[in-house]
Amino acid sequence: MKDTTLLILAAGMGSRYGGLKQVDPVGPSGETIMDYSIYDAVEAGFTKVVFVVREFFKEEFRKLVMSKYSGSINIEFVTQEINYLPEGIDYNKERTKPWGTAHAVLMAKDVIREPFAVINADDFYGRDSFNVLHRFLSGNSESAGKYSMVGFKIKNTLSESGGVSRGICSEDENHFLTSVEEHHRIAREGDTITGLDSQGKKVILEPDRPVSMNMWGFTPDFFGNIERAFLDFLEKNGQRLDSEFYIPYVVNEMLKEGRATVEVLKTDSEWFGVTYKEDRPSVVAQLKNLADKGVYPTPVFKL
Repeated sequence: MKDTTLLILAAGMGSRYGGLKQVDPVGPSGETIMDYSIYDAVEAGFTKVVFVVREFFKEEFRKLVMSKYSGSINIEFVTQEINYLPEGIDYNKERTKPWGTAHAVLMAKDVIREPFAVINADDFYGRDSFNVLHRFLSGNSESAGKYSMVGFKIKNTLSESGGVSRGICSEDENHFLTSVEEHHRIAREGDTITGLDSQGKKVILEPDRPVSMNMWGFTPDFFGNIERAFLDFLEKNGQRLDSEFYIPYVVNEMLKEGRATVEVLKTDSEWFGVTYKEDRPSVVAQLKNLADKGVYPTPVFKL
């Protein structure tokens, strides 16, 4: 079996949630959402996990993670900070947060040399999504520029507690991604779903439209593409306090230039997460239901 890595983006501070969502015990035996993702990844065949974290909670996070997962899968840690930039690059020193998901992925370039998946630490993706993504990565381990993304229906990714941000996907007849555009404040309004597009215009969104929940499959050549795109991004946006260097930014540039393909993978999995603190009771109930049905053991990992 070929080696495959799961890259977990765990550096977010959860400002809207009110704490570190990465370590919040939401499962019936105190499990975190990460516990379920790693359990599903191991079952699917992934052989290594790399965590992207912030320096200020790295040691506490490392102790927690190693006590749970070290006997199940290989583990590595990398850190993401605002000043982790290409040499000679200046930026606005009033900025208080790192540069976004693509910057977080770039932090792992020295520890990943095999096909890898990218997920958020605080999102529940479901077992089937890990299976379909691992099959893709295993079958395309030597294919530079041949990437994938697990597409979830937008209607299954909303929060009852407020608007959310999603990458809205367009695909061709062969289910290859043609573009992904970040939308914000996506929410139900009566019988419709609305959001703000990248220009700030309010639009109506089809409920079955595929969206990126930041579950991607890449080969290691992607790191070089991130580095090139990051220099361009910083030249245009480095002095702004609110600029975000998202994975879709890099992917879109590659698609425009014909340097990559991204297959939109279909899954029966349902996504849920804790964007807001008010989402927590629903997540707790859904995880308990899965445990009661025997879908997952409880506890998922024994300390």
